[in-house]
Amino acid sequence: MSSLRLATPDDLDRLTTLVAGFHAENGIEQDDATRRGALQPLLDGSPHGAIWMIGPRTAPVGYIAVSFGWSIEFGGLDAFLDEIFVRERVRSRGMGSEALASLVRALADQGVGAMHLEVGADQDRTRRLYERIGFRSRNRYHLMTRVM
Repeated sequence: MSSLRLATPDDLDRLTTLVAGFHAENGIEQDDATRRGALQPLLDGSPHGAIWMIGPRTAPVGYIAVSFGWSIEFGGLDAFLDEIFVRERVRSRGMGSEALASLVRALADQGVGAMHLEVGADQDRTRRLYERIGFRSRNRYHLMTRVM
């Protein structure tokens, strides 16, 4: 059973290392100063999102980052799974899926009407994991992004 707890400013160094690992695996180029600058407001309690640590307090094995928004279609508050990462050496033990499932339940209990995510078209294993947790493709829609 994995533990899941809200990250705090004390987690910044450990979290930065985990995020750097996620970024390296996914080809996201970002320097540490920019990374820390994006993490710090969430750790300080920004209403725009939050980060949860997966695993023991002193040696977390991963994290889940969520941003919050508003959706008329979904009746108000919604969430977007921005990043989820579990260290490679402890993957396939169910820790990430268990943590995400717990977080989905907790957010629903707090009034979040929907959670969205994106998954690579070629990531069948990851897509199946999300489907087991209850995520469904909305085939009528295509996520589009404009970088500002």
